[in-house]
Amino acid sequence: MPKHAATTTARYGPWLVALGAALWGTESAWRIPLNDLFDSEVIVFWEHVLILISFLPLLVRRLADLPKIDARTWGYLIFSGFAGSAVGTVFFTLALKSGNPTVVNVILNIQPVFSTIGACLLFGDRLARRFFLYAGIAVVAGIFLSVEHPSLIGRSFAETGLNRGVGFALVCAVCWGLSTVAGRGVMVGMSLSLAASLRVVVGLVCMTLILLVGGKVSVASLWPPAAQGHPGTAIGALVLLATISGGIPLLIYFEGLRLTRASTAGYFEMMQTLAAVCITWGFFHAALLPHQVIAGVILLGAAAMVQRVQEHNSAEAVGV
Repeated sequence: MPKHAATTTARYGPWLVALGAALWGTESAWRIPLNDLFDSEVIVFWEHVLILISFLPLLVRRLADLPKIDARTWGYLIFSGFAGSAVGTVFFTLALKSGNPTVVNVILNIQPVFSTIGACLLFGDRLARRFFLYAGIAVVAGIFLSVEHPSLIGRSFAETGLNRGVGFALVCAVCWGLSTVAGRGVMVGMSLSLAASLRVVVGLVCMTLILLVGGKVSVASLWPPAAQGHPGTAIGALVLLATISGGIPLLIYFEGLRLTRASTAGYFEMMQTLAAVCITWGFFHAALLPHQVIAGVILLGAAAMVQRVQEHNSAEAVGV
């Protein structure tokens, strides 16, 4: 590659990661209003329907590659679509509905802890010596971020301000963290466009099954009276969720990741939290107390260091 091309790649790659992550961070702007119109599972169902429609050209062009996918890759894909695209997103939507959305968005940065442990168990990745230090700091910071009155932890969890939103956010972090590990396995066995499209297909199948089990496959559930009363808001927010905060950032992010070192990308991914906090705090007035702001900053820093020490550890293992 010419020197000029290499320099260009190094310059704009990380900013594509940042742009994709920031667009992902805008989803709270659409999910919070939609929570007043639909059940959480229904929101995620419609999101998958619309993303799949937009991804159909990518999927159709790659259909000939389906027979080449081995069973192991299918397993990773199904888990990634189930845990990340479907279940994790449902719990994220529930978390926004049940808790402080700013706390929810910041606490999700604990994902690297779960993805690193998952990679260790599934792919045999070695844990860096300082992993437990930074992971421990991230967990403690997450606890202080989650509670409004940390001095009351010894007396009662309820009095500290802990609620179901925090629990839903943690479940989401586990799902998304492990889904990242599975996604790594998927990318070894197929192209990005096919992987992204099939993940949405798997997610849609899972959401359809969830709605069937819950008895919500009906007009009254899929388009309830609240949505019928505000059709413009419902349709507009769903389209924006599936495009600006869904399919578009997915493609931008992975293109940026292709051009960026993973250790560098980890820092630029924090644009997701910045965008989310600007929306939830600035537009929905979901403010944090001073100790939560400090805990949130510490959590972000610890999560970044988890990513960094693991990347350095992996580089040393392969002799880079």
